[in-house]
Amino acid sequence: MKYTEDHEWLDDNDGIITVGITEHAATQLGDVVFVELPEVGRTVTKGEEIVVIESVKAASDILAPLDGEITEVNTALADTPGLVNEDAEAAWFFRMTTTTPEEMDTMMDEDGYRDFVE
Repeated sequence: MKYTEDHEWLDDNDGIITVGITEHAATQLGDVVFVELPEVGRTVTKGEEIVVIESVKAASDILAPLDGEITEVNTALADTPGLVNEDAEAAWFFRMTTTTPEEMDTMMDEDGYRDFVE
């Protein structure tokens, strides 16, 4: 797994990148009450806002961590957004393919992320 400074986790499974938010981010948000997911097939650019999360504390956006295409979304989050609070790593938001896989090498590993949030 890799991590971004925006508190996203990425898991590469044979070129399909699964993206979610970290436990740290979920805790900071508080109880998640709404998630707006991107459309499957959407082409995204790194840094583009692609998911909207609303919690009892605030609204937040998830940014595309890489250039690529959305291949799948976790539709369970639309019906039960609180899954993010139950287990942030299991409650992934979307899967994508990327045109810039080498950028994964510049992201933090688990130890680096743990140091980053401390």
